[in-house]
Amino acid sequence: MEQKNVRTRFAPSPTGFMHIGNLRTALYTYIIAKKYGGKFILRIEDTDRERYVDGAIDVIYDTLRACGLNWDEGPDIGGPVGPYIQSERMGIFKQYAEELVKMGKAYYCFCTKERMDKLHEEQRAKGLTNAYDRHCRNLSPDEVKRLLDAGTPYVIRQKVPLDGTTTFHDELYGDITVPNADLDDQILLKADGMPTYNFANVVDDHLMGITHVVRGNEYLSSAPKYNLLYEAFGWDVPCYIHVEHIMRDAAHKLSKRDGDAYFGDFVEAGYYIPAILNYIALLGWAPKGENEIFTLEQLTEEFDIHGLSKSPAIFDPVKMKAINAEWLRNLPHEKFKEAALPYIRKTCRSESVNLDALVKVLQPRAELLTDIPERVDFIDELREYSTDLYFNKKMKTTPETSLEALKAALAVFEGISEADWTPENVHDTLTAEAERLGVKAGWLLLPIRAALSGKLSTPGGGVELAVILGREETIARVKKGIEKLS
Repeated sequence: MEQKNVRTRFAPSPTGFMHIGNLRTALYTYIIAKKYGGKFILRIEDTDRERYVDGAIDVIYDTLRACGLNWDEGPDIGGPVGPYIQSERMGIFKQYAEELVKMGKAYYCFCTKERMDKLHEEQRAKGLTNAYDRHCRNLSPDEVKRLLDAGTPYVIRQKVPLDGTTTFHDELYGDITVPNADLDDQILLKADGMPTYNFANVVDDHLMGITHVVRGNEYLSSAPKYNLLYEAFGWDVPCYIHVEHIMRDAAHKLSKRDGDAYFGDFVEAGYYIPAILNYIALLGWAPKGENEIFTLEQLTEEFDIHGLSKSPAIFDPVKMKAINAEWLRNLPHEKFKEAALPYIRKTCRSESVNLDALVKVLQPRAELLTDIPERVDFIDELREYSTDLYFNKKMKTTPETSLEALKAALAVFEGISEADWTPENVHDTLTAEAERLGVKAGWLLLPIRAALSGKLSTPGGGVELAVILGREETIARVKKGIEKLS
């Protein structure tokens, strides 16, 4: 693969939220540019006005920035080959389309929509694929001039060779040769003067100096027509990398309609953004070693396009969740605290809570950030709970033994000063009390946990909860537990 003066581009259409398939394309495109010291360009392809969604450009900006995929040139920061929004480049496309007509590589087509609808209906009736019948391909120059002078609506079509073959090279698939007879005379410039997606791509990629193009393999069939355009203009053909689809299962692609395809949905579900990016990178790419946990910088270091697969990638929610859990559990304390705090504050707004202690017990058990609010919802307010919480066969605790345990714990807690209220002191003093009573520590700690949380499942045991809640609140809740059991 050519590695000199690498320039890649991500060229999304502003049609809604960011699909993870698009984000994966952006990721691979970014990595290739950075791996070889090149430039990553953002271009907005907004020529399909029917599908344009207000605010979608901001979604693209926000998503890429959140993922750390920062572009070197683009609509908002400019660059030497702007503008970077296709709708602001309209005159350019008309100029190049008309140049192809002059070179005999394209032609004016005056066929009406009614004629094309009828043609396609007849083709379908015969079991044929819809294609243009080249009705206007050989109109005389005089006839073309007459129709243009009369203001007859037209499109400009590519004049594909009728015989021979076209060969293009893809970094994954190698050389692919296609008979020209199988290629349609595609529209380059529509009747409203807007370029088609395929034509605008070729012109803009050339003018922006793009050296490597990453896109879905549904565009493999269009690549020969791209190459014919490059050859007609005498331009260098970029390096193609066509990647496979992301599938929900063996038969279905990840679908926007099924609600399992948007980047924002995963963020909302509690996935950590670097973990999302990590997992998306593995959908269709296999690292060389056993490790599968990568930062963006590590992905850039490890990535090799020859590790990309030619088979569809199956999206595995279980594996994605496991990668997310590993990311969260291995974050530095302050990083995890920063990520967890907005979720903690959904149900825990108390200023007296020991946040560092809370974060410390949450992190080893973290899988999704959205699990956090439910785990900490007892901190601000102790809700009504059943005394069944005090039954535990393993520790042989009952409401009666728990009452005894809480009375002992209360004496211990009241004997520890505010200044000495540390995890070590609370733990050691309770352990010493259990030894004095001749019982296992759990006999004492399980009732404490029940009294402090009113829940069966908590982020940490009795000692951790006491430290999190603080001396005053811990003593108050143990007293409530005693009252409840009395």
